Amino acid sequence: MIPLSQVYFDPQFEPLVRAAQEATETGLKEAGIDVRLCDVGEAIQETMESHEVEIDGKTYPIKSVRNLNGHSMDAYRIHAGKSVPIVKGGDATKMEEGEIYAIETFGTTGRGHVLEDLECSHYMKNFHAPHVPLRMPRAKKLLAHINKTFGTLAFCRRWLERDDGGSKAIHGSHGTAKQEKYLGALKNLVDVGIVQAYPPLCDVQGSYVAQYEHTLLLRPTCKEIVSRGDDF
Repeated sequence: MIPLSQVYFDPQFEPLVRAAQEATETGLKEAGIDVRLCDVGEAIQETMESHEVEIDGKTYPIKSVRNLNGHSMDAYRIHAGKSVPIVKGGDATKMEEGEIYAIETFGTTGRGHVLEDLECSHYMKNFHAPHVPLRMPRAKKLLAHINKTFGTLAFCRRWLERDDGGSKAIHGSHGTAKQEKYLGALKNLVDVGIVQAYPPLCDVQGSYVAQYEHTLLLRPTCKEIVSRGDDF
C-alpha cells in the first residue's frame, strides 16, 4: 500500500483520506488509450464508496462528490476540455494516445454535491479569453501583469500582494511588481470574461472532504504517472 502523503491533523480522518487515495489509484489503473471516461468514473465511485469513516463516535459512509471531476491537461491549459468523472453515468468519450490527465478524486462525509461559497481568492485567465476593450486603466495594468507573470496558469490574490507580484524570477524582489488597490480591476476582468474566478467549493456544513490526485500521460506503449514520487 502506498504511504499516505496528505495533510491532516487527527488520525480519525485517515480512513477518509485513504478512500480518496485508493479511488485515485483505481482511476489510474483503469485509465488508458481507448478507455471510456464513464468507465473510469464508475470504477472510481465503486472504490470510494466501499469505505466509511468514524468521526467523533459516528460512522459516515464516504461518497464521491458527483459534481467534481478530473480533467485533461495541455500546455499552459489546466482544463483542456475532457472531464474524468468520479461517479458512474458520465461521458462515453474515450481517452486518446498522447493525452495528459489529472486523475482527481474527492471523497466526502456530506451529501456528495458542492456549491460555490465564501470569499474567492483563486483566479485564472481564460485560455480563450475574449478580446474586450478595457476602459479602466487599473484593469489594463492588472491584465498586463497577469499576462507577464502567470499567463493562463492559476494564481491567487496573495501572490499579487507580494513584493515580487507573484514571481521573483520575473520581477525580482524589490517591491515594484506588488499590486495595490487591484480588487476593482480584478472584478472588471472577471465580469468581462477575461479572468475566471474559482471560489471555494463547499459541501454541507460540518462535513469533511478529502482530495487526492495524480497526473497521467498516455504514451503509445504505456501510461506514465508523471507525478509519482517516493513520498506520493
